[in-house]
Amino acid sequence: MKRLSLFGLCLLMALTTLAQNTLQHPDQFLGYTVGKRFSPHHRVLAYAEQVARQAPSQVKIIPYGTTFEGRQLLAVVVASEKNMARLEEIRTTHLKQIGLRNTPAATPQAANSTQPPIAWLSYNVHGNEAISSEAFMLVLHDLLNPSNAVSRKILDNTVVILDPGLNPDGHDRYVNWYNQMSGVHPDPTPLAREHSEPWPGGRYTHYLFDPNRDWAWQTQEITQQRMALYQQWMPHLHGDFHEMGPESPYYFAPSAKPYHEDITPWQREFQQIIGQYNTRYFDKNGWLYYTRENFDLFYPSYGDTWPTYNGAIGMTFEQGGGGRAGLAYRKNDGDTLTLRERIDHHYTASFATLESVADRPDDIVKNFNRFFEKSLTNPVGEFKSYVIKTANDEGRITALRKLLDNNQIRYGLAGKSQKLVGFNYQNQKNEAVTTETNDLVISAYQPKSTLLKILFEPKSTLEDSVTYDITSWCIPYAYGLKAYGLKEKLTPVAYVSPATATGQGATGSGPKPYAYLVRWQSAQEVQFLAGLLKNKVRVRVAERTFKQGEQRFEAGTLIITRAGNERLGDRFYQIIQQEASKRNIPLIPASTGFVAEGADFGSGSVFSLKNPRVAVISGDVTSPTSMGEVWHYFDQDLDYPLTLIEANSFSNASLAEIDVLIMPQGYGYGKILNDRTLTKLKEWVQAGGKLIVMERVTSFFAEKPDFGLKKKVDKPEAKKEKTDKKPNSDTDESLREYGEREREAISEETPGSVYRVDLDRTHPLAFGYPNGYHALVQNVYDYDFLKDGWNVGYLKKDNYVAGFVGKNARSKLNNTLLYGVQDLGKGSIVYMMDNPLFRGFWYNGKLLFGNAVFMVGN
Repeated sequence: MKRLSLFGLCLLMALTTLAQNTLQHPDQFLGYTVGKRFSPHHRVLAYAEQVARQAPSQVKIIPYGTTFEGRQLLAVVVASEKNMARLEEIRTTHLKQIGLRNTPAATPQAANSTQPPIAWLSYNVHGNEAISSEAFMLVLHDLLNPSNAVSRKILDNTVVILDPGLNPDGHDRYVNWYNQMSGVHPDPTPLAREHSEPWPGGRYTHYLFDPNRDWAWQTQEITQQRMALYQQWMPHLHGDFHEMGPESPYYFAPSAKPYHEDITPWQREFQQIIGQYNTRYFDKNGWLYYTRENFDLFYPSYGDTWPTYNGAIGMTFEQGGGGRAGLAYRKNDGDTLTLRERIDHHYTASFATLESVADRPDDIVKNFNRFFEKSLTNPVGEFKSYVIKTANDEGRITALRKLLDNNQIRYGLAGKSQKLVGFNYQNQKNEAVTTETNDLVISAYQPKSTLLKILFEPKSTLEDSVTYDITSWCIPYAYGLKAYGLKEKLTPVAYVSPATATGQGATGSGPKPYAYLVRWQSAQEVQFLAGLLKNKVRVRVAERTFKQGEQRFEAGTLIITRAGNERLGDRFYQIIQQEASKRNIPLIPASTGFVAEGADFGSGSVFSLKNPRVAVISGDVTSPTSMGEVWHYFDQDLDYPLTLIEANSFSNASLAEIDVLIMPQGYGYGKILNDRTLTKLKEWVQAGGKLIVMERVTSFFAEKPDFGLKKKVDKPEAKKEKTDKKPNSDTDESLREYGEREREAISEETPGSVYRVDLDRTHPLAFGYPNGYHALVQNVYDYDFLKDGWNVGYLKKDNYVAGFVGKNARSKLNNTLLYGVQDLGKGSIVYMMDNPLFRGFWYNGKLLFGNAVFMVGN
């Protein structure tokens, strides 16, 4: 090879430098123009990595995990060269300023006048709302365009974090399907197959959870990993990009009412500012948009509300389109909506929002810091401390601590006995409470005070009853905790960190007992039982309360005797102790099968549990999220086998191969529940099967022969009262205002309200609930009590606790069945009008569902 001349060498170096400085456009990288097709997740990430290689002084890739299906999760940080050089300093100084890198008792550091705000934009949380990942590539490219004055201003004044895809599994499920359905030319005809996405659609995660409703609860691995990274940065602004139906235009802030009462005036004001910036851009382009409708700031687990309750300016962006729109969609007005148009709208909203931050950096940082200063010195809400009783409640306390840790809410131990007065969440009364050494104490004087208050508020104040989601979520009710809210400041004696948190665990060495006893009190024990049954350990259950020695054991206590497990030899002890250690279960050794009170271990009142073969109906007759909640429960919570039966093959399925069949929420069961399949189900139940019917599926069984579920019949007095109205009186229901139709409709609804459930605690379905149960009621079920069956959980007249309930709905929810069990032949039917597994966050319901699967019918 000939040696290059000095001139040639210089020219080569110059060309190389030019090539490095010329950022590759997404069109060049992908090999097609953005908007011509949907890009799979790995190609979107590959483009981000290419940009990072070309602009290392301004772009940083942060991998933060993988999805269940193994796809990469990452965030992209974009900043000026100056800010990128001190990126870690910016991050840590910011956390110190708001008190999140200090000890619990420390105060925030003084603000740094050179500290830029951090803006985080999240794309594609719903997988089939796929345009935002495409828009991400254009935003990333143009933020680094040195000739763009707006981009220079943004990067000079702001650190930008972009997440290209929050739900890669759902995204690729949609993209792979759509790319198979479309041809050379997209067909905008609404009835074309490319506009009919099959069940379950790409919206959801692998387990069919909605990741946009999981920010606080963090039940999904993608949420847990993202939130860990998010809280390492605590951005000042968070934008969440979505799509809605294709007939809608574009939606941006300000949000609709209701706003939660604890959203600050500054946060409310900035909602308006963002709206003004977006309005200017959209008006310039002549695009349609709307604000202040549909999407409120209330439910705390959204991508706009959770950041808001953590001091940020949070907002939702919605583009008309979604999975139905595909590459091109002809709307009712005759206009064709294209993929590129949808992408351009998200691209523009991204820049408008980032510019609104870049124009007032000091103001944003000052008000964000003030939010956390107030949290430490004058927290919102009437309760300044919370006391959680821990005695004999290891499972619920372990689950609570995980939730608090995931949200970086600090807590500690009471450390001593102290007599106080507090609000008892269980009976909703102010009364005396005495703390014990190991009780948990959560002080409101901490950085995450506002989030703590909102998650623990017994009743959330609604300024408008028309809401987008559930209206109550109170943690003490969701977790079944013995909790108290105190109006006085109570400081823990010792704060507890996740790293040092330990539980009671299993008992260690010693003489081999006659049996092990395990108190049945939470989902943790259900996990333990599932582990034993998988290992072929035979387990017995006390049907009634008994006393052995000085200890009292409630109905539902697990009794694991050597008798009946002889075939396991010494593995019997190994399996039990391994499973107990894995689940942090306290084992109580019993040296005898004789009891001082109640039934001895060999009594007929101590029944044996089966190792049930469980199946769930899946497919297009079911709600994806409801089916996914059951699937996730068995797969992730219990690690117990579950068979998913495709609905379309149900008529030919051999039910003899299963013991328990679950029918989750759904609206299309009429396709499979014809006379023949109902007869088949009845015969299977009569032969010993157990059918668990959830939510609105119960309506398919109501009034059917041999099924005991019946609708309530109006009493004659009630009918007379309705017919006695004068035709033209003020109460005449026919004289309604059209403009009030939405508000009138909700009079029949309960969009997620808390009710105290009266329980028959002697029935196996209610084992483990000595303090009762609170349900999150989302539908109005007007069912009568079972005449031939067991009314295990029901609502009386005054069982309402919190959340919005329409006036007509409230009357129907008086004296109605919520959980019932019907014996049919050798088998049983469990009717669950409420979903105890809702979104995986109603922890106390997981025990109830475990009872339905493992306890009922033995």
